[in-house]
Amino acid sequence: MTTTTPNPTTATTVPSAAAAGVPDLYPTRGATEVVTPRQDPVVWGPLTPELESFERDGFLAVDRLLTPDEVATYRAELDRLVADPAVRADERSIIEPKSQDVRSVFEVHRISDVFARLVSDERVVGRAREILGSDVYVHQSRVNVKPGFGASGFYWHSDFETWHAEDGLPRMRTVSVSIALTENRDTNGALMIMPGSHRTFLGCAGETPKDNYKKSLQMQDAGTPSDEALTRFADAHGIRLFTGAAGSATWFDCNAMHGSGDNITPCPRSNVFIVFNSVENTAVEPFAAPVRRPDFIGARDFTPVR
Repeated sequence: MTTTTPNPTTATTVPSAAAAGVPDLYPTRGATEVVTPRQDPVVWGPLTPELESFERDGFLAVDRLLTPDEVATYRAELDRLVADPAVRADERSIIEPKSQDVRSVFEVHRISDVFARLVSDERVVGRAREILGSDVYVHQSRVNVKPGFGASGFYWHSDFETWHAEDGLPRMRTVSVSIALTENRDTNGALMIMPGSHRTFLGCAGETPKDNYKKSLQMQDAGTPSDEALTRFADAHGIRLFTGAAGSATWFDCNAMHGSGDNITPCPRSNVFIVFNSVENTAVEPFAAPVRRPDFIGARDFTPVR
């Protein structure tokens, strides 16, 4: 196992947006909600037939990315990590407030050599390069355990809204993949996405509290759209629920409005989640937060994945 100590939030010097000459194309966290049309491409590389649906809908589902044997390997590694007292005590582990079970383990590709190999697998990083049209680095990685009998969901949000506001990502040139390590059912808190919502940026209302990440990783508040805005988005785009066998995967755009419900079934829903960002879109200081989040949540190591 590879174990690294998270860098302090102030360890890496990065420029402010103004110092870097980066305009704020996506205002958020002001007095009111602001709607901004997307200013960036969705697919930055050549638009292949397979990526046309990603361009249109903001996601791409893959029925079988991993083989059953590979799933067994990654699932065993996830179980090992969750059972390790040192991992549980690490700042990178997020604990369910009620059950005290491990909810997520961040920076998993640095904690585990097994998951590091998955990140550099050409089936994974190669697709990210195709979508983003450049070399890529890992902005964030984590395993989401979501155990049965009460694991809480993730409320509706755009990842880019948080990554822009709190991590300082300037442009929508970031893509995520969620790979199922257990069956994702329609009853155990599966991923939901509003197709086409990635073409509109919803800037949320309200200032970002200092150290907001400590609360938001358990229950999101700042950066949450209003009920009225979510109703408009759902009416315009509908909602797609993603289910599939272990080994299936969903690629989705950084600005897709998505979320998942609580898991009150006996069946856990465990996924590995990897966020790739273009090396041409490296972070500056936050656009709408007093301090940036720790490196294990929003990376400041922009080394391309090889």
